Amino acid sequence: MHEKILEIKDLHTSFYTHVGEVKAVRGVSFHLNKGEVLGIVGESGSGKSITMMSIMRLLAESGKVKEGKVVFNGEEISSFTDKEMEKIRGNEISMIFQDPMTSLNPVLTVGDQLMEPLKKHLKITGEEAKKKAVEMLSLVGIPSPEKRLSQYPHEFSGGMRQRVMIAMSLICNPKLIIADEPTTALDVTIQAQILELLKELKDKLNTSIIIITHDLGVVADICNRINVMYGGVVVESGTTKDIFYKSRHPYTWGLLNSVPNPKLDTKERLKPIEGTPPDLLNPPKGCPFAPRCQYAMKVCMEAMPEKFSISENHHSSCWLNHPMAPKVERKLPDDTIEESPKGTGR
Repeated sequence: MHEKILEIKDLHTSFYTHVGEVKAVRGVSFHLNKGEVLGIVGESGSGKSITMMSIMRLLAESGKVKEGKVVFNGEEISSFTDKEMEKIRGNEISMIFQDPMTSLNPVLTVGDQLMEPLKKHLKITGEEAKKKAVEMLSLVGIPSPEKRLSQYPHEFSGGMRQRVMIAMSLICNPKLIIADEPTTALDVTIQAQILELLKELKDKLNTSIIIITHDLGVVADICNRINVMYGGVVVESGTTKDIFYKSRHPYTWGLLNSVPNPKLDTKERLKPIEGTPPDLLNPPKGCPFAPRCQYAMKVCMEAMPEKFSISENHHSSCWLNHPMAPKVERKLPDDTIEESPKGTGR
């Protein structure tokens, strides 16, 4: 039996703007087990980052968590005061932000920024903090770590800055790391190195990780499970194998079709998902993906789909999974055919 480190229950987050209420997250529920890596995948505006910011209570002034529970390490933290949350942020839950150049302070040395959370949360001396900072830079693969402590962020390459961010997130030995698009601004080679580094550190330190990304290819090799988000809701969740080879939602199929497949002819065109994401000022009453879905039925426009259980750990919110729905086939990345769940008895 896996022990849960994080559990989100029916989370709703809105932003109140001059044009109205933007319902950015609309009833999101999921969990993360200890020592596990969970991928949160979806295009921009799907609610991935806002869900994580809601957990960390780092929303902009116009944002508000309207309802829902956040249980971390057996304790409900959704009702914590700002002062209580400060003790958790950077100490028990750390976040690696999307762009290290804007996340790191340009006027402070890397050493000062690494040592700050140690002094704040662990109350250790400057000498002890420096020693720990050197250890962390070495752990994430930065050469000459002692010399690097006195340097500024602009003296590091993009990949090295991201390694510094990872070192900062790990320095207080947190139980959970949230990585928000950790490889977005990096070239493919550096992306692979950063993902491999996260994988190694997870195994070495037994830290739980949530990776937010718009690219299914990024999470293929590192995640145990994947949640696919669209229009502020989780539309499909399952193991990495379930999502890649047994997916049951047309939006997931669209994401898979937009990932280059090395088994196909290199001249094969990638298939974009036509249309635009829903307007969350006026969210649709039915499935948020229905206007862009080639399989949409009348019921899809009129009612939000139920959460259908494909297997014990695999769920899909799509009316195609209903026993009375028409049979639909799709092509897998390896060019084999997968049938719809109708008649599987699961």
